[in-house]
Amino acid sequence: MNTIYVDLLGSQVRFYEGKKYRTRVIEAGQGELLILMHGGGGHAEAYSRNIRRLGEHFHVMAIDFIWHGLSSKPAFNEGNWLAQFSEQVIDLLDSQGIQKAHLEGESLGGWICLDMAINHPERVGKIILNTAWGIKFKPGTVKEKTQDLDALRETSLRALADPSREAIRKRLEWLMASPERVTDELVEVRYWIWTRPDTRQSLTKYYEHLFSKETDNYLFTEEDVAKIRVPTLVLWTDKNPFHGPDAGERLAQLIPGAQYYLMKDAGHWPQWEHPEEHDRVVLQFLKE
Repeated sequence: MNTIYVDLLGSQVRFYEGKKYRTRVIEAGQGELLILMHGGGGHAEAYSRNIRRLGEHFHVMAIDFIWHGLSSKPAFNEGNWLAQFSEQVIDLLDSQGIQKAHLEGESLGGWICLDMAINHPERVGKIILNTAWGIKFKPGTVKEKTQDLDALRETSLRALADPSREAIRKRLEWLMASPERVTDELVEVRYWIWTRPDTRQSLTKYYEHLFSKETDNYLFTEEDVAKIRVPTLVLWTDKNPFHGPDAGERLAQLIPGAQYYLMKDAGHWPQWEHPEEHDRVVLQFLKE
């Protein structure tokens, strides 16, 4: 029986206090550091099926982003508030005296991978862009799925306004290629986190910021992405609700030397839907 608890046996849950932020981390292993970063609205348990296996080869930290989970709930900066996520990653590294780390980011986490690789490359080893968000593709180069973005907005805000288990299950099902991959336990974890008053309030503000027009100003252009010089794996899926395989292929073409891998029968959480395949591909890339 696979449960989050069983999957995480041998790992540790810790809180690291940096100069700016408090970060909750689930970690395992030793060696080079690999930070796993969840998507918007998520939490470290998004990688619960991967931490122990990846931790056999690396020092793995799956984090709660600020405003998410049990990490800090700071005020939103004026202007590019998304840069605060990168500040959190750097703050975590500094608190441990670590110069650089490998980074994997799913969705929002991929956006922060891009920011780190473009604006803070000296703190980055390799990056894995897991169904990454945050790219402004040139018109006509990839197919947009605006209806799925509308669905994300609707299900997210509805679940936060009335965080019932049914609403949270609908939000989680949006992530998966098949709804039955959402377990009762995952619903309970998300329900417990989203019903915390501080997290519920901060996530509501996060989504208000995210779905505002100003967010377009913080998307990375194709020219920005082409400046990346750290080794990159673009890990995409055939049923990603935001952008299809054409976007993953385009992204890999833009980044010099990037590798591309397409996972079949997966949506927006490939690390959860097919953990063994995900970990095999990620380890192969990181060990090259």
